[in-house]
Amino acid sequence: MIRKILPALVATGFAAFPLLTRTAQAEDQKAPELHIRGTVETFSPSVLKVKTREGATVDVALADGWKIFAVARAQVTDIKPSDFVGIASQPRAEGGDGALEVLIFPPALRGAGEGSYGWDLKPNSSMTNATVADAVEGVQGRTVTVSYQGKQKKIAIPNGTPVVTIASATKADLATGAVVFIVAEKAASGVLGHQVVVGKDGVVPPM
Repeated sequence: MIRKILPALVATGFAAFPLLTRTAQAEDQKAPELHIRGTVETFSPSVLKVKTREGATVDVALADGWKIFAVARAQVTDIKPSDFVGIASQPRAEGGDGALEVLIFPPALRGAGEGSYGWDLKPNSSMTNATVADAVEGVQGRTVTVSYQGKQKKIAIPNGTPVVTIASATKADLATGAVVFIVAEKAASGVLGHQVVVGKDGVVPPM
């Protein structure tokens, strides 16, 4: 999930972009990937103390070469046919899937982590990384048809759904109270963080 796409990010000027992708590293590694969502309590050069959304406090040791970035606000109208997107969604009572958030990938990451798989944002949620085949306006928002691995899926994007793209960030953005999403793993010494997405300029990581 993390390392396969780093060369493309370096080429485009981004330090890293682990999110919403899945590779053999996530499938094969002995330590499963952890997603930590919460707010920063303290930050030192090697440890990030986070109060999680569940209320616990976790010390995340930062791995050598760990990366940081942010997300920037986008609009649902920015989603165009042929865009490559990552959409977290969950089943709707009325049928089909409804989006929980949408991330528009930069062109250099087209195809990264393509597929649809379980996600832990909310119960029964999934993540779909796919190409937009079409985007249709509706009364309650927009519905997109996305294509991946020879399959298609329709996902409704209700009005108010967070839509973001990538932004740069620095360690200075890890101030107390900043919202973070961390891609980590359980190591022998505790939680080891590889990638940190931090809220910036009023936009928080919705994934």
